[in-house]
Amino acid sequence: MKFRKATTKDIDVLINLRKKQLIDEGIEADIEIDQELRQFFEDTLKDRSLVQLLVEDNERIIACGAVVFYQFPPTYTNKSGRKAYITNMYTDKEHRGKGIATKLLSILVEETRQIGISKIWLGASILGRPVYKKFGFTEIDEWLELTV
Repeated sequence: MKFRKATTKDIDVLINLRKKQLIDEGIEADIEIDQELRQFFEDTLKDRSLVQLLVEDNERIIACGAVVFYQFPPTYTNKSGRKAYITNMYTDKEHRGKGIATKLLSILVEETRQIGISKIWLGASILGRPVYKKFGFTEIDEWLELTV
């Protein structure tokens, strides 16, 4: 297996993987989002606010994972205000349970450490929750959402 960073040449693959991930999480594909995904990947890969990893097995992409970097106002517990958000974690069904997601997570956490960010958060699906907990993430029920 080969782990590598995605580039703008991978955007079509990234769009398809993201849509597979969302459907796998039980989200209904009731609208077209390809253009919005394309713009997101173009912008964030270009400005390096996204590190997207791909996993290849026999030249086929079988998994992916990403970290998005955000700037928040500094706090007493996070002096820089910089945070990282783990997202786009997906592994093809036939490759699950082989430690691929854990390896992806390790690489993403190290990428985050290397640029000096110490706060990492994520929103976990039911399927992914055990992987993150085993890695050391803890549940914090402080997030609220409003749809307007």
